[in-house]
Amino acid sequence: MSDRDTLLKEAQALRASQRPTEALAVLARLEAQHPRFSRLHQERGHCHILLGDGPAALAALGEAVRLNPTLPASWDMLEQLYRMQGDAGQAATAGQHLATLKQLPPQIVVASSLLADGDLDPAEDIVRDFLDDDAGHVGALRLLARIRGEQGALDEAQALLEAVLERDPDYHAARFDYGMLLLQRQKPVLARQQAERLLKHVPGHRDYLKQFGAACVAMGDHEPVVDLYALLLAAGTSSGEEVADLRLWRANALKVTGRQAEAIADYRASLEARPDNGVAWFSLANLKTYRFTDEDLARLRAAQARSGLQAMDRVYLAFALGKALEDRGAYEASWAQYTQGNAVRRTLSHWRPETAEACAERLKSVFTAEVFAERSGWGASDPDPIFILGLPRSGSTLFEQILASHANVEGTQELTEIGRYAGELCGLDPDCGLPLDPEALLRLTAGQARALGERFLAETQVHRRLGRPYFIDKMPNNFWHIGLIHLILPRATIIDVRREPMSCGFSNLKQLFGTTNQEFAYGVEDIARYYRTYLDLMAHWEAVLPDRVLRVHYEDVIDDLEGGVGRLLAHCRLRFDPACLSFHQTRRSIRTPSSEQVRQPLGRDGLTQWTHYAPWLEPLRAALGDAVTRYRD
Repeated sequence: MSDRDTLLKEAQALRASQRPTEALAVLARLEAQHPRFSRLHQERGHCHILLGDGPAALAALGEAVRLNPTLPASWDMLEQLYRMQGDAGQAATAGQHLATLKQLPPQIVVASSLLADGDLDPAEDIVRDFLDDDAGHVGALRLLARIRGEQGALDEAQALLEAVLERDPDYHAARFDYGMLLLQRQKPVLARQQAERLLKHVPGHRDYLKQFGAACVAMGDHEPVVDLYALLLAAGTSSGEEVADLRLWRANALKVTGRQAEAIADYRASLEARPDNGVAWFSLANLKTYRFTDEDLARLRAAQARSGLQAMDRVYLAFALGKALEDRGAYEASWAQYTQGNAVRRTLSHWRPETAEACAERLKSVFTAEVFAERSGWGASDPDPIFILGLPRSGSTLFEQILASHANVEGTQELTEIGRYAGELCGLDPDCGLPLDPEALLRLTAGQARALGERFLAETQVHRRLGRPYFIDKMPNNFWHIGLIHLILPRATIIDVRREPMSCGFSNLKQLFGTTNQEFAYGVEDIARYYRTYLDLMAHWEAVLPDRVLRVHYEDVIDDLEGGVGRLLAHCRLRFDPACLSFHQTRRSIRTPSSEQVRQPLGRDGLTQWTHYAPWLEPLRAALGDAVTRYRD
């Protein structure tokens, strides 16, 4: 039995012994460790009923069913409490929820409740036992798909949902789950189609509209969601949490489309709805050009001091406060915040540097000069894609913006197709997301390589809205996949953007990346080892594919913009376009952390920013070793 369940049973035993106050103390300890455990809130409701505190009982039970709508006992108690208070409407709502649960098979209710609390294995066992007796029960199949999705078995989850929808095309809840799974699997076009189908049946449905908006964002189509989220806000919301989320999402879309003042207003509105909304505070900091006021600083510190913060809120707040203090020149205090944020974020990561190093060695052994010579002429012949890659925070967004200012080039976003193909063919390490079996790529035939290149061109077409001859895929992590890119798109342009290692390393240390992206970036040793691994792998690509990749040093272009742009355009076989020199005036959607910086004229601040933190960055210099000079080789 887990500590969580042990504490719950202890509280239940104390309540059964008519000691509710002591039970509440145990539940407080349990909440500190597992704040989203629905049954602790249900038990708290029982205790408050025993103490005769109706309002506290309602609050506890309301939180229980918010976290887990499949708690019959909580709905039953809520119905009774609301009736005692004379609130017939709320009582009827609770009663309807209870009646709905009573119509379901008990096994499904129990398994759904376990799923809500993260107890995936027992939930799966119950559902599979149920399906042994009723293999075609679409509700149970949908529930099993949700469980398997949470367990990371996305292929099985998708197959289950597709089987459900084949049997019952009008099962809207299953179709909604299917759309969310497609988003998770980075298939936004298909996800948007599911949302559109749902909205035809139920126009204006809030969750379906949100799914449609999320699919648009994933496709890089940000303009429609600005109005969509405004519409949802105007229609009224059920909670302050939803207001905070909608304002945040709208602000993100405004930021990407270059409407910074409006974005700031919505970020601040999100914080009015939820003052300790760590992601909103960080989003303001992540604008890079925003400066926190004294009042902001005080509110940030107050939010950080609150008890019961989720781990990621602590991370967001630490990075935001680090940026606020950096802007004020309080570098030692700023470094303390960045260190704190990185330490907490590192505990949530499964990154293992030795796995990345082993992957690089496998790639180097598989992709030899002979392998490429034997496959000369393979792949799709289209020259359309321009891949910009390297390390994150190396200046790749700047070069994307420069090239996207050219009349013949369209900027898109950080496309995920190449990494997805590598996963399909080679398998991916569950912790690091890197190819497990690169040798599988050598089993591709010439026809399969060409088909995969054509698939890339077809699947990325949705991002090409301007009809320009060339388009950019600016995904830094594609430096791992240069061998695959060359096999399937031999005429594509590849540009490696490289930045001085101390500057690049520090920039990664102070940057919080989204979800599970760039998990190497939260520790000095991890960053240094990753930088060295990157240098080793790029040296290999340059050796086995000479002149295939253009290396561009960020510092060189800062010092000589016109010369750097000329070299860049020549490599891309593009005529000179003066708009590339005034890139900061180009209006386009930019999703990366550098979005606001590249909308400003070029400056040298980024070259020396790290020197303010030099006293605390000596461990980084030591860990980088000869990389501090070798990066120019």
